Amino acid sequence: MEKLSIVKIGGNIIEDESALQAFLKLFTNLKGHKILVHGGGKRATSMASKLGIESKMVNGRRITDAETLEVITMVYGGLVNKNIVAKLQALQIDAIGLTGADANAITSDKRPVKEVDFGFVGDVKNVAHQSINKLVEAGFTPVFCAITHDGNGQLLNTNADTIASQVAVGMSNLYETSMYYCFELNGVLKDINDKNSVIKHIDSKLYKQLLDDEIIADGMLPKLENCFDALKNGVRTINMGNTAMLTQENDNFTRITL
Repeated sequence: MEKLSIVKIGGNIIEDESALQAFLKLFTNLKGHKILVHGGGKRATSMASKLGIESKMVNGRRITDAETLEVITMVYGGLVNKNIVAKLQALQIDAIGLTGADANAITSDKRPVKEVDFGFVGDVKNVAHQSINKLVEAGFTPVFCAITHDGNGQLLNTNADTIASQVAVGMSNLYETSMYYCFELNGVLKDINDKNSVIKHIDSKLYKQLLDDEIIADGMLPKLENCFDALKNGVRTINMGNTAMLTQENDNFTRITL
């Protein structure tokens, strides 16, 4: 089975021009087929405020009303996505920028209203891995932003971590798939105040223990839920840490397996 790497980058890398350039060089050097998934929440928040649109958050998640969805579509699907694609082309990677609507790649259901109405937010329903694979086989490197669609003409703001893990699950039908979550920390930390307290390997048993001890909490909870969901559905390994984990020399990151 051929190898495929799926890499997710967060807003802090996107916001920092030199960090983004350094990351894209590392991404370019990854062997074999690859797919990039990015967010862009910070850029969307700053653009919204320039346009006089207030960004509303609940528990760290964005409420996406109709105005906010317009900003997100412009920023994620336009500004951020095309900027990354152009930089990858300059590095001789034939990148193609996509939302979930392109090639009907990722469909979602609008999140039902419970305690909170999140507005135009999607929960991933289906990944058309055969369609994505046509692009990969044609030699393109797909670059997905955090937008999906419902199949009825409605775009939906969708968590980029979830998109990355669901695309990885879909593609693991065809490839030996590894996932990389790149963020500003060195990995999953034993002590949030000590950036060197990286837990280098987490399996299902240790994961349960870390949950019980409340070492995994807050924003790390949904990330690791996504990870174990992906591993149970065919993804081979998942790595979490800063961008240096994409180099062969660095072993200071968290590897997650079943």
